Amino acid sequence: MSDLITSLKISAAGMKVQGTRLRVISENLANVNSLPTEPGKSPYRRKNIFFQNVLNRELGVNLVEVKKIGLDKSEFSRRLDPSHPAADETGYVQTPNVNTLVEVMDMREAQRSYEANLTSIRSARSMLKRTIDLLR
Repeated sequence: MSDLITSLKISAAGMKVQGTRLRVISENLANVNSLPTEPGKSPYRRKNIFFQNVLNRELGVNLVEVKKIGLDKSEFSRRLDPSHPAADETGYVQTPNVNTLVEVMDMREAQRSYEANLTSIRSARSMLKRTIDLLR
């Protein structure tokens, strides 16, 4: 019985970090067109999420947690738009370092991981219910 409860807690931790990952990806996608408002300012910088394993002494297993949410240090793209208020002297505007295709692929991966953890929880819950029914 304790193994089923342990698997529930492991899956719940996985769902929690994937939910956070989905929120970070959503923020990146929402700001894909966020340009600076004046010259010399930076556009939106893509965020990354980092995970870590943390030992849960009560369960005796490692659980995944969010270590930190950091900024992607890759370079900004540039777009020619001389009429934009943030255009430099050559007419270029810096654009966010968010690649929509990468974000959508990351979102799909996070969604699949979330769903796998949810399936695991449903299976464990079903086994717990059957065990309780047998004990009645």
